[in-house]
Order: sequence, then C-alpha cells, then structure tokens
Amino acid sequence: MVTDFEELVALCDEELRHREYESNYYVRITDQWDCLRKWLIKKKISEFNEEIGNCYCDEMFGTHLMPRRAPTNFREKLRAIRMLISYQKNGDFEFRCPSVEYIFTGVVGETALTYLDYCKNELVLAEKTIENKRLYLYNFCSYLNAKGLGFDDLSIEETETFFSSMNYTLASRHNAARNIKLFLQFAYDNGKSMKDTSVFILPDNYKKDCKLPTTYEEDEIKELVSSVERASAIGKRDYLILLLATEYGWRAKDITKFSFSDIDWDNNVIHFSQHKTDVPVEYPLLSTVGNAIIDYLKYARPETDVPEIIVSMENANKGKPLSSPTIHSVVTKYMKRAGIKNWQNKKHGPHAMRHSLATNLLKKNVTMPIISTVMGHQRTETTSIYISVDYDKLKQCALPMPVLRSLFYSKEGSHGKI
Repeated sequence: MVTDFEELVALCDEELRHREYESNYYVRITDQWDCLRKWLIKKKISEFNEEIGNCYCDEMFGTHLMPRRAPTNFREKLRAIRMLISYQKNGDFEFRCPSVEYIFTGVVGETALTYLDYCKNELVLAEKTIENKRLYLYNFCSYLNAKGLGFDDLSIEETETFFSSMNYTLASRHNAARNIKLFLQFAYDNGKSMKDTSVFILPDNYKKDCKLPTTYEEDEIKELVSSVERASAIGKRDYLILLLATEYGWRAKDITKFSFSDIDWDNNVIHFSQHKTDVPVEYPLLSTVGNAIIDYLKYARPETDVPEIIVSMENANKGKPLSSPTIHSVVTKYMKRAGIKNWQNKKHGPHAMRHSLATNLLKKNVTMPIISTVMGHQRTETTSIYISVDYDKLKQCALPMPVLRSLFYSKEGSHGKI
C-alpha cells in the first residue's frame, strides 16, 4: 500500500487523466489535493492514510461522510479526498462516497455482527446482500440503543414505531422487515433473547410491481446515444454499452458478461443465457451493434485474455471485466451530457433503458409475445407491467358509463333529493 502522499497523488492523477474526465472536473479535484497538501505540510505530515484523510475532512468540511442532498461543490471536495483513500486501499476509486459508518455497539450490536458473519461464512450470501442486511440492521440497532432497549423489550408497537421513524419507502420497509425478522429469529435460536420477538414484525401488503416503471421516449434515447464522443477509446466502449442497453434492453449483468462465444458472426445472431433467469435468448446482430463491436475491438479494447468483450480501461483494473455499477455510471454520465429532461428525478440506469425499449415497442403495436421474447421473459404476464405506461392504449380501453336505471341514483328517488 502506497503511504507516501506525493506518490499516491501521482498515481491518482495518472488515473484521472486516463479516465478522460472533463478538464474542469480534473482541475477541481486536483485543487482539493493541493489544499490537502498544504494542510499536511502545516501539520508536518508526509504520509497519508484513511485516518489522516478523515481527520482532514472533519476539520475542513465538518464531516468525512457524505450527507444526503449535499451541494455539488461539497460532494466534489469530499469525493476528491475519498479518491485518495479508496485508491490507496483498493487500487481503484470507490463507486460512491460512504454516507454512514456501521458501528455496532451493545448486546444487540454484537449479535448483529455475529449474524452478519453467519450470513457470510455459513450461508455464503453475496457481498451485496450482506451489505443490504448491514444497513437495515445498523438502523435497527441504533434505534434500540438510543432508546436503551434490548431484544426482550420489543413489541408490535415498538417495531412499528421504528419503521415509522425511518420514513422508509414501501420497498425499503418491506426489505427492512424481512431482514430484521430473520435477525430476530437468529437471536432467539442462539439464546440472545428469551422469546421469539420476530413475531412482532408484522407482514405488509407490498407488491413488487405496484409502481410504474421509468421510461424514456425514443427521441430521448437517440439523444442519449448521440451524446457519446466516439473518437476516444472510452467513447467507443461507452457507445457499445449504450447500444446494448437501448437496442436490446439488456440488463447490466448481461452487458458485463457479454463474451466472444455469444456471437455467431456467420449467421449474424447473438445468443446466450440470461444471468438473472438463465433463460436462453437470441438477438439479431444489428449492423449498428456489429460495427460498434468491431470499432471497439480494433481501436479501443485493451489487450487482455478474458472472454468478456467489454473490459475496464482504468489503469488499476485495465483488461478486467466491468461491474454492474460501472454500467449504471456510464448510462448516468450520458444522461447528464445529453441534457435529458428531469433525468435526475427518475430512474436513469440500464434497467430504465430496458423498460423504455419494451414500452416503445408496445407503442408501435408490437405484440406482447414478441416483446416477451425480446425481454427474455418466461411468461407474458411478466411483460404485462409495461401495458400500464402506454397511456394512449389505455385511453382506447376506456369504457362508457352504463345507463343507470335505479331510482336510488335518480335526482328524486325513494330517498329524496340528492
């Protein structure tokens, strides 16, 4: 691990240049490193680590955690320091700055840590799943500790008060309840509570598909794709990513897993089994996609032996397969560059492109079975959620009000005037 500050800055500076960030953003980030350099000189510190970085942020910004809805200039200042910290620890810039530190205390907190270890080592759950559990359990443990409560002090009223205090969305409330219920069952099974307090977590009526999916118009999708500067290596890569997301509606994981063996050049088709459902799908190799693949392979793709087509171009991970958050970041980047109206207040990742493709196909009177095939859905019922966002079609389905013959609804019926 590089601890010399100047050496670390040099590595991060090279990484910034390689990623082709906009010049103004590059200047603002490096200016923050200069401010940190002056602070270190004043403190007579030559080496750097996370503790020193956090100390600087606390003194200069008032916090080393990212507050919700923080102003852009504040986010950039904190982001600049977090770049150094994350690159020093992991050899790469973190996806987003942390907004909370998960510090578990007390009996409940210690049990939560034991439970998380159990999920990792015994249940072998994915790291992302464990991180979600950690967030919900941290909120729950912090609430109990703040009120001086233990496991055996819980009741229906207390758990409902907790959920109300968190202002969760319906989906988050549902996920939190499920994770906390499993945690409380674990505590009872391992003798940490005298009674099974998981019964105090009431069921809810949350339905996963109760919300309308986010979609974008065809013109907006065209503006998004056209906003890519395809002269640079990163531009060629990002252009291919956007085509796969918008033309085929692929999920982020399918884009990252897209491999050479998936392409049948002789028959101009792409075929693979979806990562999420393992359902085999087949797509025509569109000329736009085929040319984008060739352009990327010839002039942009780093030398690497991995089977995945699209790989990282950052120095730290050059030639390695991309992660799903990177695909989301690419779509977000060009949403902003294209100036898509109100994109910040809507879903703006690859899944929104997937929803948009299905909805725009529906508007063109493409049948549901065909849309289901394109989406790789096993059942047309799964695809039917997209009907709810085609308002023009819904208007055609409006039913006329039937003639009312009951005296009850007349102006002067048996119940008098109404």
